[in-house]
Formats: sequence, C-alpha cells, structure tokens
Amino acid sequence: MEIKEYIKSHFLYLDGGMGTLLQAKGLAVGELPERWNLTRPDDVEDIHRAYFAAGCNVVNTNTFGASCLKLSDEELDAVIGAAVRIARSAADGKENRWVALDVGPTGRMLRPYGDISFEEAVAVFAKTVRLGVKHGVDLIFIETMNDAYETKAALLAAKENSTLPVFVSNAYGADGKLMTGASPAAMVALLEGMGADAIGVNCSLGPKALAPVVEEYLRYASVPVLLKPNAGLPTVQDGRTVYGVSPAEFAEELECLVQRGVRIIGGCCGTTPAHIAEAVAKTSTFMPLPIEEKHHTLVSSYTHAVCFDDAPILIGERINPTGKKLFKEALRAGDMEYILREGLAEEERGAHILDVNVGLPEIDERKMLEAAVRELQAVTALPLQIDTADPAAMEAALRLYNGKAMVNSVNGKKESLDTVLPLVKKYGGVVVALTLDENGIPETAEGRLAIAERILAEAARYGIDKKNVVFDPLALTVSADKNAARETLRAVALIKERLGCHTSLGVSNISFGLPERDAINGTFFAMALERGLSAAIMNPHSEEMRKTYYSYRALCGLDDNCADYVAYAASRPKTVAVESAAATGTTAQSSGSPLFDAIVKGLKESAATLTEEVLKTIEDPLSLVNEEIIPALNFVGEGFEKKTVFLPSLLMSAEAAKSAFGVIKAQSAGKRGTERSAFVLATVKGDIHDIGKNIVRLLLENYGFAVSDLGKDVTPTAIVEETLRLRAPLVGLSALMTTTVPAMEETIRLLREKAPFAKIVVGGAVLTEEYAAAIGADKYARDAMETVRYAEEIEAAKL
Repeated sequence: MEIKEYIKSHFLYLDGGMGTLLQAKGLAVGELPERWNLTRPDDVEDIHRAYFAAGCNVVNTNTFGASCLKLSDEELDAVIGAAVRIARSAADGKENRWVALDVGPTGRMLRPYGDISFEEAVAVFAKTVRLGVKHGVDLIFIETMNDAYETKAALLAAKENSTLPVFVSNAYGADGKLMTGASPAAMVALLEGMGADAIGVNCSLGPKALAPVVEEYLRYASVPVLLKPNAGLPTVQDGRTVYGVSPAEFAEELECLVQRGVRIIGGCCGTTPAHIAEAVAKTSTFMPLPIEEKHHTLVSSYTHAVCFDDAPILIGERINPTGKKLFKEALRAGDMEYILREGLAEEERGAHILDVNVGLPEIDERKMLEAAVRELQAVTALPLQIDTADPAAMEAALRLYNGKAMVNSVNGKKESLDTVLPLVKKYGGVVVALTLDENGIPETAEGRLAIAERILAEAARYGIDKKNVVFDPLALTVSADKNAARETLRAVALIKERLGCHTSLGVSNISFGLPERDAINGTFFAMALERGLSAAIMNPHSEEMRKTYYSYRALCGLDDNCADYVAYAASRPKTVAVESAAATGTTAQSSGSPLFDAIVKGLKESAATLTEEVLKTIEDPLSLVNEEIIPALNFVGEGFEKKTVFLPSLLMSAEAAKSAFGVIKAQSAGKRGTERSAFVLATVKGDIHDIGKNIVRLLLENYGFAVSDLGKDVTPTAIVEETLRLRAPLVGLSALMTTTVPAMEETIRLLREKAPFAKIVVGGAVLTEEYAAAIGADKYARDAMETVRYAEEIEAAKL
C-alpha cells in the first residue's frame, strides 16, 4: 500500500533516536555519524532492525547531516547510497515498511541574517534529494528545522526534485516558537500551502512540553500531524548523558496526543527501540481520529499567521505608486528605505498585511519587487500581499517570500487563470480573485457571483481549496455610477452566503472624484463590514477608516472589554496625518532620536547616514555609542527577552548598529577606547551548525567586544590556543547535536587546565542549564542576548 493511503486509515509509527545509539556503539567525538554507513554498516543496520522490530513502519536513513556542505559530491553519493541500502535491508521487504530520506538543517542561516542565499540553500537540499531518489527511498523526511525560511527551501527542493511524499517536522523552543520566531500556525500555513503530505514537531522537548504546539497544529492542519519528541531534556549522570523520560512515560504522554488527533508518532534524541515499542503497544489498539479538512483562511509571515476567520483584516495600501508622486520618485531612484519606512508606518498604524506594488513602466519590476519583498521582510513581521500583473515578477516574489503570501491577483480571464493559479499551487498562497472576465466587470452582483463560481471551479481543478481564494467584487466609483456601491455591497453578501468565501475590497476606489473622500470611504467601509466583508485594502493613516474599524469591532463583540478601541482612542493624533510617513522620514510612534529609531527598526542606510550627520556636531564619537547605539540595541534586546521582538528583528537592528559603528570607526581610526574585552567563539569539533554562534558574534561586536570567531568544527586545542594568545577572559562554545556535546565537554576540560582565567559560556539546542553545569561551564545561555548580558557582567566586574 502507498504510504499516503496507509495513513488515511492507520497510525504510522516512526523510528527513534539515531545519534545517541551510535554513541553507545562507539561513535567518537567529532566523528560524522553519516560515515558509519560506509565504515560500520552492520551497526547502523542493527539500529534500523531494532526499530522495525519495535513496530516501526518508517525508518529514517542515517543521513541527517549529509549534505554537499559537509561531504564531497562523490562521498555524498556513496553515503546516501549506502544509507538507503542499509535501511532497505533492515526492512526485509515486509509489507507496510518504508525507508525515508532523512534531511536535516544545513547549519547555516539564510540571508539577510546569514551568509547563504535562499537559492543556494535550495540547491544544497536539491542535491541530497536527487541522490535519495536515485537510490530508491520511499519518501522525504525533512526534520529538526528551526527556521521557517530554511524549511521552505528544503520543501521546495523536495517538491521540485521528486514526486515522493514529503513529511516536514520543525523543532520548537520552550516558548512554542521556532528559533526565528515562527508560530505553529505560521508553519501550518506555509507547509500545507506548499503541499507537504504530513507536518509536525520533532526534537526540542519531551512530549508533554510539546503538547501546546501540537494542539495548534491539530487546530489548523488539514493534513496528518506528526510528533517525534525527545525523551525529555538531557542531563549528565555518572559522566553519561541520559534523558529523563522513560519508555513507559513516553508512551503514556504520546497516548494523550494520539487521542487528540496525532496520526504519526516516533521519537528523537534519547529515545530508543524500547520507547517506540511502548508507544506502539499503548496506541495501536486505538481507532485513529479522522483527518478533517480545516477551513481556516491563513496567510503568514516568518513569525505568525493572520486568520481571516477571526476578525476583519486591514491591508495597508501605501506601498503602491498609483497617485503617489513621491513614491514613484523613490522607485525610480531605487530608494528602498523609503519603501521600508512606509511599511513600518503602516504596521504602527495597525495594518495586519502590507500590499506591495512597485510596478512602473520604466523600471525592472521583477528586480524591484524581489528587493522590496526581501527588504520588507527583514524589518517587519507583517505578512505581505504580492501585488503585480507581471507573472515573472509574481513568481520571483512568491519564491523568495518567507511564509504564505496573499497574491493580488487573478481574474476570470483564461489567460490570467492559466498563469496565476499554477504559481499559487506551487508556492502556496491566498489568491485574491477579481470578479471580472473577458467581458469586463458585470454591472450586477449576480454577474460577479457567476464569475466567482467559475474561478472557484478552475482553482479546484488545480487543487486549490476555496479557503485559499478571497474574492474582490470590485468597488467602482460611485460618482460615475449611482448603483456602484449598492451592487458591490450586494456582491460581498452573495459571495459569503452562496460560496462561503472571504471577500476583500479596495475601499478608497469608491470615492474617486469626490471631495472629503475619507467620509465616503469610512461610511462605505462600515456598510461593507456589516455585509460580511473580510478584508479591506485601505490607508492606515486615514482616521475615518480606523475609527470605523475599531468601532465596528467593539460593537460586534470582537473586542474584549473594548480594549482595542480604548487603545485606539488614546493614540489618536492631535493633527491630520501627512500624505506619507516615509516622506518625512518619521513613523507614527517615535521612541527616541532619529538614529535610535533607525537602529530599532533595522534601517541600515538611515543609521549610517544619521551617524555621519551627528558626528559633525559632536567631539566624542564614543558618546554616540553610549548614548544612542547601545541604548537602541538594549531597547530591542529587552523586547527579545520579553518575547515581543523576534530574532530576525534583533539581527536587523544589530546590522543597523553595525553600519553606524562602521562610520564611527572610520572617523576614529587610530583612536582607542571603543572596544571591550576579547571574546573567543567557536562551534565545537564535529559540529557544522553555527547559526547560534554567528548571531552571538554579531551582537557581541555591536556591544563593543573584540570577537575572535574560530568558526565551526573547531578542535579543543585550537580554541585553547586562541584563548591563550588573546588572554581572552571569555570563551563561548556552541553545539547543536547530541553527538557533539562530548567535544564541548572535552574543550571545557582543556580550557580549565590551560586557561583557568577564562569564563566559559555555552549554548545550543541540546543543552540545559543543569547539563551545562555538569560539563563544567560557567554559564548556560538560552539565547544570544543572554550571552551579551553575561559578557557585560564579566566586563563590569573588571572595572
């Protein structure tokens, strides 16, 4: 039976941990587990056989870290080929046993936060996928991804280079989010939109701690949900790494989640065949709950999903050149920071989604749209609506978009349907469908409904569910047709009642040619909301529109205790908003000086320009560091610590601070006094995952520390030698994988012996505070900001 058919009526059982079992068989510190496929295949096969004997249906090949970043093309082919043969041999040809190609993260962070581009990441994963297909795997299993963007790259590579089923699993932190901030709902939107066959959670924590994350998957996902947790968090007992959740406890906790709808279960770090056997015995007699279609209309950014079912949605219209002279000038000049300031201002005024339209006949729209999407997603967490009539620009933007975008738009013309719908199907998205066709816009609501019905039928032919189609019944100018508003409003109601679909309107179109347009727009908006309008493309700086929106939510019971309305009323400006916040270089809520704000918002070019201007008026550049740059970084850092700011925003603020520092250093050449102590950083021997370390380096440098970054896969001896050379008072060590923690322990032991003056801070997904203490570290840092705070404590103690 094909695996997707099997899941429809059965539980599917996955295998458990691999690295910890290889360590028990003698895997050496720093040794690549994947090479055992070539050097010790019998040991790898023994593990696979034990999992099959425990009741597994699927084993993952021993290829978690196998990629062209770590192995030559020839060795990668050999390693993957051997891994597949070993797993296939262990399956013994028995029915309902499948071999999955295990695809883990690259260990690199994608631009703009890291050093590898999205397309480079896709190419890395594609090479692994093609080899898995070549050697005969049954499915692709993408796992332990802690960044939404890298997850998308891996899934895109799998879909473009195979026709096999694809399972995708992400690793969540204790806060219920990925390292870069994505919520479970955001990942459901992205992954289901792109066609993953099963999605869920692995690694991270024990099953009980992951239950809230799993519950959110079950709420939104219309595909099977999988769970592959650790056996708790690791501790050290008698010099050995142990995991605290026993097989019986593990099975009992999985049982509860299976009863709530989880269809696919297995284990990750610390789990053994005994854990899987207990889980199979505990759950195999249950009847699986049906996999139900969820009808939530979701779009997402890299952090969160916006659900159209919860309340009306505001889509900011300001990133659009129509009727905006200054915006057109910015596009012609390539002034990206103008666009960024406009987007940030819309976010601060309450927009939930940003419409992005950069089409001008005299510019390269594809290039500009790519840049706008990339740069906007670096500074704002809002989802974007990709707004273009150019198919090449639309595909380019959708491909690099980090999340599930809105797509504006498709219409009833055959050419439009044939061009846009395949892109929406491939990349995922919620498409805005205009109710017009070759005959134009029907005068009546019934005519627009008929076009909507045809568009829905065509979308279904492409496999696009109606929840991913939002109709725009088109607001026409009431000054040209006295019936325009009435028919549009009737169409909004008909589409909701007859088709059960969401609607969106460009509200301000209704008032073209009339004076006091805001009054017409606000009233029309209220009338449309009353008829069930789901979303409005509007000007967030319009007080009439905002007043209508917040009043409507309060009156319809969508605003608990009228809290949002009260906050809106308290924030109303005393004067009329300017035509464009971007035109003045300001935003609605200034929290400090222009330089402070530029760093907080991650505006690199503005930060550099403002620094140059300020330096003309002051004598001591260091005062600018202490009074502007560091306080701005602290402001964002405190938000990160409170979970109100996410990692990408923290990194972009650090990049903006870096650009300001660059100006200061250039003008302070030869002067001393701007750097703090030396700090040696390294990812330990055998581990190529340096995302966390790179984030720490960036922040430490911007706080003035002299960082010596030794890179990844660094020997204990090299770390000690650099610490002694610099007489560095601080050393930071990173490890992501269970199999490389022994290398961290060995490094700490050597540092204690050779460089006892150094304080050692450690971090990584597999560590805990107790574990760090047990291996001799001075400090366990949960994230980069905690490392910075510790470094500042040590620095202050020297003074």
